[in-house]
Amino acid sequence: MISIIGVRFRQAGKVYYFDPVDFEVERGSHVIVETARGVEYGTVVLEKREIEETPDMPPVKPIIRLATAADEERVAANAAKEKEALAQCAEKVAKHGLDMKLISCEYTFDGSKLLFYFTADGRVDFRELVKDLATVFHTRIELRQIGVRDEAKLRGGIGICGRELCCHTYLSDFIPVSVKMAKEQNLSLNPTKISGNCGRLMCCLKHEEDAYEYLNSRLPNLGETVHTPEGLTGEVTELNVLKQRVKVLVHVNGVDGDEKEIREYGPEELKFRPRKPRKESKEDASEKALKALE
Repeated sequence: MISIIGVRFRQAGKVYYFDPVDFEVERGSHVIVETARGVEYGTVVLEKREIEETPDMPPVKPIIRLATAADEERVAANAAKEKEALAQCAEKVAKHGLDMKLISCEYTFDGSKLLFYFTADGRVDFRELVKDLATVFHTRIELRQIGVRDEAKLRGGIGICGRELCCHTYLSDFIPVSVKMAKEQNLSLNPTKISGNCGRLMCCLKHEEDAYEYLNSRLPNLGETVHTPEGLTGEVTELNVLKQRVKVLVHVNGVDGDEKEIREYGPEELKFRPRKPRKESKEDASEKALKALE
């Protein structure tokens, strides 16, 4: 058995695991650790726990120490320098006429590297820009091109639900989202309704997918022929997935009769074939537009 703690280096960032050694570490504590980028300052998000060590488990690095007041001051100083560095880099980008959009920048804890994040439609030749930045900041410069989802994660914002973006507040990794999820939840396929601030399908479509899949599996399909408790035959005209109610157009005087009536039932009252997995039909014009959002 080995002891581990979970550490994050940015809000809603990926969790990395370290050995707490003999330090008394609590959730919310700040620690100094050794990473692939060098010495870093992180926040403990998972308290100390014991796990069983396996042969294929990568080695767990020990934390160096608990963060001190001096470390906190250095982090604050780095944050202040990042704002100035971003402004100076924007001037250099304009000077070189590069087609790129700066998003943010960050210093490593020890100041040995300065990273700039940007978005661009294609590849950008920023070699001359890196040289200029190195002469200004006298440290290692790294430019990373990111996607629109990463941009939203870094910048944050308010979604159409009125809450902060999920990716910025708690989602460590982006989860696969598809148009099928919107269909399963009977949502409008209007791109403006189901896309987030980043212009891609909203991550929250995945949150309720499992519940909708289960609820839909208990219901007949629209237009399906079902048999009611009264021994009548009817056609499903409307489904309420959350309330688990089915509206059926029944033939009161038999299938060949003229008199029809809409009645409401629960799925357990009806006899119908179990729902089969949805078959993807040929994409229409709206679905082709939605594919670009995935």
